[in-house]
Amino acid sequence: MRFSNSFLDEIRDRVPISDVIGKRVTWDRKKTNASKGDYWACCPFHGEKSPSFHCEDRKGRYHCFGCGVSGDHFRFLTDLDGMAFPEAVQQIADLAGVAMPQPDVEAEKRDRQRTGLQDVMEMATQFFEAQLQTAGGARARAYLRDRGLTGRTIETFRLGYAPESRNALKEHLAAKGVPKDQIEACGLVVHGPDIPVSYDRFRDRIMFPILSSREKVIAFGGRAMSPDAPAKYLNSNETELFHKGNVLYNFARARRAMSGVNRGGSAAQNENAAGTIIAVEGYMDVIALHQAGIENAVAPLGTALTENQMALLWKLTQQPVLCFDGDSAGIRAANRAVDLALPHLKPGFSVRFAMLPDGKDPDDLVRHEGRAPFDKVLASARSLSEMVWLREAQAGNFDTPESRAQLEATLKQVVSVIADENVRRHYGQDIRDRLNQFFQGASRQQSGQRGFDRNQRQGGASRNGGQGRGGQQGARMSERSGISDRLARSSLVSGHQALPPLRESVLALTIVNHPQLLFEEYDEISAIDYDNRDLQRFWSSVLNAAAARGPRLSRENLVEQLEAEGFGELLKSLDQQIRFARLWTATTAAAPEDAREGYIQALSLHKRTKALLWQRRELESELAYATEEGDDDAVSQILRNLQEVQLEVTRLENQEAIIDGFGVLSGRVKGPAGK
Repeated sequence: MRFSNSFLDEIRDRVPISDVIGKRVTWDRKKTNASKGDYWACCPFHGEKSPSFHCEDRKGRYHCFGCGVSGDHFRFLTDLDGMAFPEAVQQIADLAGVAMPQPDVEAEKRDRQRTGLQDVMEMATQFFEAQLQTAGGARARAYLRDRGLTGRTIETFRLGYAPESRNALKEHLAAKGVPKDQIEACGLVVHGPDIPVSYDRFRDRIMFPILSSREKVIAFGGRAMSPDAPAKYLNSNETELFHKGNVLYNFARARRAMSGVNRGGSAAQNENAAGTIIAVEGYMDVIALHQAGIENAVAPLGTALTENQMALLWKLTQQPVLCFDGDSAGIRAANRAVDLALPHLKPGFSVRFAMLPDGKDPDDLVRHEGRAPFDKVLASARSLSEMVWLREAQAGNFDTPESRAQLEATLKQVVSVIADENVRRHYGQDIRDRLNQFFQGASRQQSGQRGFDRNQRQGGASRNGGQGRGGQQGARMSERSGISDRLARSSLVSGHQALPPLRESVLALTIVNHPQLLFEEYDEISAIDYDNRDLQRFWSSVLNAAAARGPRLSRENLVEQLEAEGFGELLKSLDQQIRFARLWTATTAAAPEDAREGYIQALSLHKRTKALLWQRRELESELAYATEEGDDDAVSQILRNLQEVQLEVTRLENQEAIIDGFGVLSGRVKGPAGK
């Protein structure tokens, strides 16, 4: 009996491959990560003592790095147990709880027809590849060369050329015995009742084969060589094989790249690019990124992302990155993607947005400047919630109660489309927090500055440059001044990366201004893990200086070395950020005891936040696995745990612990009553 591909795909998707293989092997506890569907065992096909047999639920595949065997559910049963293929299908269908299909003559006929059409598309691909190497393809070869593509890249993506002829492909296929109806069914010719003689759809175009998830050619995209062509890019029409809204260019190759770190680039670059899917706008963007070592990029086929394409992205990763050009069209496309994604959000599943510098696309960026600028763009990718906020908060001035009420109503309406109740509730809380900071920021900052200035006039300055009660009140009132929101908005417009998180700036600058603290707890302080990449490099230089000079290191020596290494601007930015936030214990004005107290609080907050974020990622992975397993009890418990962790994360993000208890030795009064 012949089984349709759709039936085989359905039962494969319902049964984790680890359930099939796990009956015959013992998983290695050290290497296996069950929460991520990643399993290791000693290979059942050959004798070995250390586990080199790998099975991955997400892909539904296994592979042994020792003997080289690989396959899917059915292949495992047929190869290991000697089952006939129908028997293996029966066993997987039983595990999936799906009835075996009754013989369907029409379905089998359609399946045979589909296979025949795929054969025709493969023949067309080979024809276009060959034409690219002929004299007629010289202009196309020169164009690809000018775009920086190597021969290996052209071969990898099977690029070709459709000659400037109305019947070259049609005659080639007919000469190989392909019937007229198959050529027409593949969309390779333009035909119809009003067209007496069909003719080739693609003429004088560079050809981009479009592959299915099983890596079969199902369609083409053609880039016109003539500037006078009515359409610069032309895709195949909808056929039995090809439905444009359900396909992403380079999907199969990107899925393979997800299984490991990209081969090109440094570890830091791979951390940005690997492990997720990057959706860009065009074929050439995908190909240029691949050539630069970023192999997990995909593209919609000349149109905006569809719901089905978004579902494909989420099938591979929980947090795909959508990369848009930095021009007005790119921003409009990003906003459309925001509205597309919001209704379908689920716990742990969202999207991030990487906005390129104005006038640049990924192809331009990596071709002219190399991979590093694109990695920087990825590192600065924004969350969906931040994109919602930035889009609406930049829409106008909100200096009246009416305009503020309008902004609040608009934001509530935007997030009301989120179907998942828990996600919708957290978005609502996020909006309330942002609105409070946004509306109260200006008035609190002004009030704080007035108090600070009044204290200065009244002689409130004390020893060590500290400020009196008025300065403390100003600091507390301006802490929630919305600085981070304004920094985020300015960075979106200018294309520059935002400043580091405030707690990270406190940790770094306190040590620069009070280097003796570093040597009091060197092992713990030197091991701090900064998220901000500029601070990572900055901190490395600080530690090098400390290692060279030891406890004799002074602030003057350290600042001089940092400026010599190009960190002068970053030092100024950190100092400005700290002073705007009134975190005086991180400045040179603080007494050593107060600097130590402020540092301890900032470090405690930093460590707790990092631990919670790690815990959240682990719970999200467990949730995805439990959801796939259909374990409702586990899902409910994980959701409760995840909600508790998220609430704690939100609380810490809003916490004022960094400025609590700033000491009397810097001229401040502890507590509201001066105690």
